[in-house]
Amino acid sequence: MKKIISKIIIPGLVISSLFTQSACQKDFLDIDPQVNQTPKDYFSSSNDAASELVNAVYSNLLDWDQHSFAWIGVSSITSDDADKGSDPGDTGTDKNELDDFTFTSSSISFNDIWAANYRGISFANQALNVLPTLELDKDYKNRLEGETRFLRAYYYWTLVRCFGGVPKIDKLPDPTSPEDIANGRTRASKEEIYKLIISDLKFGVEHLKERSQMESVDMGRATKGAAKTFLAKVYMYQNNWNEVLRLTNEVMASHEYELANDYSTIWREIGENNKESIFEAQAKGEKPNNGIDGYSETQGVRGQFGWGFNTPSEDLNNTYEANDTRKDATMIYPGETLWDGTVINSDTPNPRYNEKAYFSRTQETFNGDAWQSNKNLRIFRYAEVLLMNAEAAMHAGQTGLALESLNKVRNRAGLANATSDNLETKIWHERRVELAMEHDRFFDLVRQGRAGQVLRAHGKNFVDGKHEVFPIPQRQIELSEGKLKQNPGY
Repeated sequence: MKKIISKIIIPGLVISSLFTQSACQKDFLDIDPQVNQTPKDYFSSSNDAASELVNAVYSNLLDWDQHSFAWIGVSSITSDDADKGSDPGDTGTDKNELDDFTFTSSSISFNDIWAANYRGISFANQALNVLPTLELDKDYKNRLEGETRFLRAYYYWTLVRCFGGVPKIDKLPDPTSPEDIANGRTRASKEEIYKLIISDLKFGVEHLKERSQMESVDMGRATKGAAKTFLAKVYMYQNNWNEVLRLTNEVMASHEYELANDYSTIWREIGENNKESIFEAQAKGEKPNNGIDGYSETQGVRGQFGWGFNTPSEDLNNTYEANDTRKDATMIYPGETLWDGTVINSDTPNPRYNEKAYFSRTQETFNGDAWQSNKNLRIFRYAEVLLMNAEAAMHAGQTGLALESLNKVRNRAGLANATSDNLETKIWHERRVELAMEHDRFFDLVRQGRAGQVLRAHGKNFVDGKHEVFPIPQRQIELSEGKLKQNPGY
């Protein structure tokens, strides 16, 4: 699947999930029953139709409201790793509010995230409705279902981390069913959503193939290793350290992955789907372009390559140890000459930019369309498997294993071995600098129970008991006629 995902709209697949429509679209109850219908023989008329059905679920990963401006704001600008950036007068609609925690339920980014992920869920549910009816090889059918459920888990994972409990739609909704309408209007508990995510990922672990068993044309699809990694991370958020340890040990023992030799190459075109990669959103930077809408341009150097949002903070800049090679691979500085010979403007308004979002106009695939550039989004990497393994081993009292996994990550960065004193603090620090600007930090701080302490020290107006989750979008509450209940404090 490397570089070939299209933004496919298969006839009959676009369905309203009862509540996903944005303000400029039809309200969630205004559903035409015919949109759920597909020609009887459509999916049996092409050998590729089943794969295309699942590709539609993948394609949602590339959309503007899924992984671009709203996601950058909600997952990164909220953290101590990043500042709003851009010019002081350019708010990015609400990115200034996300930066200082003055946002409300009407802030636009939250509705974008909500709608995008439920759109992905609706595509997944449509695929899961059709796949059982197809005459396919059983293993192949199970693999496609495993990929679809992996992606549905990912979309729900984003929602539950952002909002807590959300509506649980685990099948194609019937617009004439009062029960399905009620499910779309009310929140399931956080625990129910996690149960669905875990169930989907366990199916993936059982039925997906290892990366080495996949054909080259399928590179980029979800694999058994990706499902195990994802499931380990879900369990980490539930403090189920025994399962985290078991799953990460299995991924490590599979020898399917290893650390890239040069950290700085991971985010270049030559590093896409490399030996460290476990799962990436696949972009395509040549005609017809299908990159992640605006991901690179919104973060590009202001006045030179883009809008200049989501700039690495001074606090992040100062937290690296001396000689940590990851710092230069993460930061772009004014006046710097980059790896491809590009000279950064010295008078750009921000002191740093996100190099992990940078793509080369001269040394990588580029046909002039910066909006849909050839830039994959790294979602799961082997380095994080090692760091999850270290944290789980520490909790299990296996200090030797914890240090071994931790130090593999440190040594790749050119740093000496850590010692066992204050080990949890060291693992948390290593997560920060290893995964900096990768949309993990805010949620990691919440998981660790220290978001308020850290973010208030960084000057953000974080309120304990409130800001661990974001507000349910006001637009969605209105569409539910008040049946969706708001999070505390909002």
